[in-house]
Amino acid sequence: MTEFWESNFREKQMMWGFEPADAAVSTADLFQKNGLKEILIPGFGYGRNAKVFIAKGMNVTGIEISETAIELAKNHFGESIKVYHGGVNDMPFDKKMYDGIFCYALIHLLNEKERVALIDNCYKQLQPGGYMVFVAISKNTATYGKGSAISKDRYETTHGIKLFYYDYVSVAREFGGYGLIEAKEIDEPAKNLEKKSSMKFWRITCRK
Repeated sequence: MTEFWESNFREKQMMWGFEPADAAVSTADLFQKNGLKEILIPGFGYGRNAKVFIAKGMNVTGIEISETAIELAKNHFGESIKVYHGGVNDMPFDKKMYDGIFCYALIHLLNEKERVALIDNCYKQLQPGGYMVFVAISKNTATYGKGSAISKDRYETTHGIKLFYYDYVSVAREFGGYGLIEAKEIDEPAKNLEKKSSMKFWRITCRK
């Protein structure tokens, strides 16, 4: 996975533009409403989703597997944000406890063992009373069932990306033990230049 994302960021640079995802905007509103200050973003990319949290006065820390993406982020943010280089499977990168965690379009790229580990590791770094929000691809999006089947609800695309598609049952199964308070299916507009349509995702909110 490291080589795939490194190659993509080298070739396409800021492939999704610099406007934050709609789910990032709504999550930042939630975090601000609840007075959250210290935010962790696993799968930081080049930081397009970070800026909406920063604009609301929050301190952001990232985790990113691509060195190129981190360099792109530094070009925009300078040294004002700490971004750990590595995969989420290597969490934790510090001993800090966070008020909020936002993980966008990452968890569905992992296998079952890795997904469980990511949720557990995030929850362990969450302050009591803190929130974590995951955005994960839905079985109701148009690409579900396309590509080579790997296991139940998991497919490999022609580009070599392995995707696990969530429904409410799998959301409840994986997040139910981690303070799940809401699971809402949302439309998320595709912001890159190659796709103009929207996709279906689950916005999954947990509170510790």
